[in-house]
Amino acid sequence: MPIFATVNAEHQSPPAAECPQPRLIGKAPEAIYERANPLAANRKNLKAGRNIYLDLSVPACAVCHGEKGAGDGPLAGQFDPRPRNFACAKTIEGIPDGQLFWIIKNGSPGSAMPPFGYLTDDEIWQLVLYLRSLSGHD
Repeated sequence: MPIFATVNAEHQSPPAAECPQPRLIGKAPEAIYERANPLAANRKNLKAGRNIYLDLSVPACAVCHGEKGAGDGPLAGQFDPRPRNFACAKTIEGIPDGQLFWIIKNGSPGSAMPPFGYLTDDEIWQLVLYLRSLSGHD
């Protein structure tokens, strides 16, 4: 069951290590939400996704989500809600590929997650593959 709901102004941010980590965010439009990742979880795509995730020349995902994706990056403590814990398989398995794609591309209103719309669709799909690999879920 997906872990999505409407943003509630009175929510309490769970600890980054909480697993599964609930999230109070909007759902992607149905046509995107249902999309499966069109890229294979092969070495090339996972490496490309990792490089984007760690790239400090742009706002690196790891600065907030942590090098291993546990939601514990150096900036994580200043956000409410805290960054998503991608190392938690129970959290990530409840998020469809299309939802992850939509959030990366458009950001997440009600959180500090910015839009990364300047990435190509393939780069975003590579990131989705890499995020799933952080929990051992590809």
